[in-house]
Amino acid sequence: MERGRGMATPETRYTKTPDGTHLAYQVVGEGPTDFVMVSSAWGADVEDCWQWEVTRSLYTWLAARGRLVLFDKRGAGMSDPVAAQSLPTLEVRMQDIRAVMDAVGVERAVLVSIEDGGAESFLFAATYPERTAALVADSPTARGTWAPDAPWQWTEDRWAEWIAEIEADFGSKAFIGRMVEWLFPSRVGDAVFAENWGRVIRHALSPGAAIAAERMNMETDARHVLPLIQAPTLVIHATDNKVESIEEARSIAAHIPGARLLEVPGGEHIWCPGTPASADIDRGVDAFLASLRAEEAEFDRVLATVLFTDIVGSTERAAEVGDDAWRELVERHHATVRALLGRYHGHEVDTAGDGFFATFDGPARAIRCARAIGEAVRSFGLEVRSGLHTGEVETVDDKVGGIAVAIGARVASFAGPSEVLVSQTVKDLVAGSGLAFEDVGEHELKGVPDRWHLYRVVG
Repeated sequence: MERGRGMATPETRYTKTPDGTHLAYQVVGEGPTDFVMVSSAWGADVEDCWQWEVTRSLYTWLAARGRLVLFDKRGAGMSDPVAAQSLPTLEVRMQDIRAVMDAVGVERAVLVSIEDGGAESFLFAATYPERTAALVADSPTARGTWAPDAPWQWTEDRWAEWIAEIEADFGSKAFIGRMVEWLFPSRVGDAVFAENWGRVIRHALSPGAAIAAERMNMETDARHVLPLIQAPTLVIHATDNKVESIEEARSIAAHIPGARLLEVPGGEHIWCPGTPASADIDRGVDAFLASLRAEEAEFDRVLATVLFTDIVGSTERAAEVGDDAWRELVERHHATVRALLGRYHGHEVDTAGDGFFATFDGPARAIRCARAIGEAVRSFGLEVRSGLHTGEVETVDDKVGGIAVAIGARVASFAGPSEVLVSQTVKDLVAGSGLAFEDVGEHELKGVPDRWHLYRVVG
């Protein structure tokens, strides 16, 4: 097989986890962005993957945009095997990401995952938000087995059939042919592609290791951490994917605050940059990365901004749905707001009933956070009003006060459902940021001298 086009296979090194497991890893590329690839066990052999067109194109594409860290999961490729009688938990496997990042000296990274690597990345992002710049999840899974709220996932009987098939026929030409039809429908009939894919699988896993990997996938459930993720997230999925239902991707994106879902046509299971089938993904990921850079640039603003949010019609909605359902809605609202405050570097000052008071160092980030909160909670049937003002605040023992706080609260009181209102000060400070406003006139703010010009965020 050919080597990477013009790129030699990077040096393979090893690091040891706290429990003594050796992990094989590589580093390739350079640039301001660090990427960590959290792949599936089925494609895990950091050396052999440079010889297969799908993984080679993906790794080359990422390495052209920053420093890329690859590693073989425990139990796969050139990393240590796992004991079939005592499979590592999701928490243990998640810590392997940290071990590799520490070995390379990566403080904060964009985690790019495939399949079951998504669950590990989700747990890492929720556990280490300060080390997670963003998530890009291709055909991800958060739960492996059927549940009443995940009816699209495989039943235990279907898993048993698949594991029996691995036991009986793993790595054979017929087995690989079925997998190509399943994962890469556009490459059915391409004998060279199937031969190369088969070699990757056999180098990554033995039959026993494949069964162990699938047992771990079957037992995985990371859905509980999705609402806690603060990092910007892009979920990618082909609408006709035969391996993972599009419903899994939609559910994941719906439960991660502010996540974007990129649905692409076709049935290709793995993103292969540079091919016609992946053209939409290439553009979508580049746009996502550009948005991260733009967002990071705004974090340099130093002016203090206060944000007030409040659920619209909370009393009526509580009476409509009942106490238990309302309590669940409020808890989901609070988790969503807190996750987005974390993402936009906001500081929660106080929570009164169903409203939040937070401060930000940058007014543009505060506005974007307010809009993200409004969009996120609307997906589960709530609407919030938001108001912002920038000015001097007084901070004593973590208590924030002063006239700027009073102005921010009064601005919020004028907002309607799903509206974000700002003072003239905020509007002037974000000039040139790309944010657009609509003049809503002058208003008297109770307890505040003078009349104040207010603006609605639009566009």
